[in-house]
Amino acid sequence: MNSTTHDVPFHARHDDELLTLDDVAEVLRTPVNTVRWWRQEGTGPEFFKIGRRLYTTVGDLRTFIRTQRLASQQVLGKPKAV
Repeated sequence: MNSTTHDVPFHARHDDELLTLDDVAEVLRTPVNTVRWWRQEGTGPEFFKIGRRLYTTVGDLRTFIRTQRLASQQVLGKPKAV
């Protein structure tokens, strides 16, 4: 990320701001190779190409995070059979 973008907290960024694989890995605090694997498997945030580079947007990353959070709440919220 460039220095001006890096100084802006994720929650304060505009939904249309572009993020690279490295940026996503930094925000999610996960290795870049994990983000690459998620992309390959189709389970991570949606990426698209501009020229030869891959990007996602802050809005798409927020959607991914929200989806993951809601999915884990459903699993955790189910009562156990007795």
